[in-house]
Amino acid sequence: MINSGSKMRPTTGIQGGFTLIELLIVISIILTIAAMAIPSLLSAINQARVARAVDEVSAMETDILGYDATNGQLPDTLAQIGRPNFLDPWGNAYQYLNHSTMKGNGMARKDRFLVPLNSDYDLYSDGADGQSASPITAGKSQDDIIRANDGGYVGLASQY
Repeated sequence: MINSGSKMRPTTGIQGGFTLIELLIVISIILTIAAMAIPSLLSAINQARVARAVDEVSAMETDILGYDATNGQLPDTLAQIGRPNFLDPWGNAYQYLNHSTMKGNGMARKDRFLVPLNSDYDLYSDGADGQSASPITAGKSQDDIIRANDGGYVGLASQY
């Protein structure tokens, strides 16, 4: 059935769509939102990695205590507690130093007024930069995840 009361408009070949200006505006809005969101996302990822490293150091501390209780001595390496090539969240090997097998305090982790940080052993991650120095006040040690005060503190060296 044809409606004879309405007039038909002729088609002109122009189709509706977005102009280049409209597309550029939308893209600039998306890029602005992304520029604000990406730093927050990267910060959240780093905080998650730090939390994972803290948990892993605490878990290894428990394993080391279990080894000590069973064998009457601390392990010489992390391999003795079943973690021979255990990597931190940044892909670096965790560091372990048994104080009873070291000579002097040269390799032990230290703070300005506390040399060494632990009386039994050091256990730490080199952090995001993969670098560390014996004093935790050194710039390259600030992102390390450390065990200090004989396990009384596990966390970022910069917050110790």
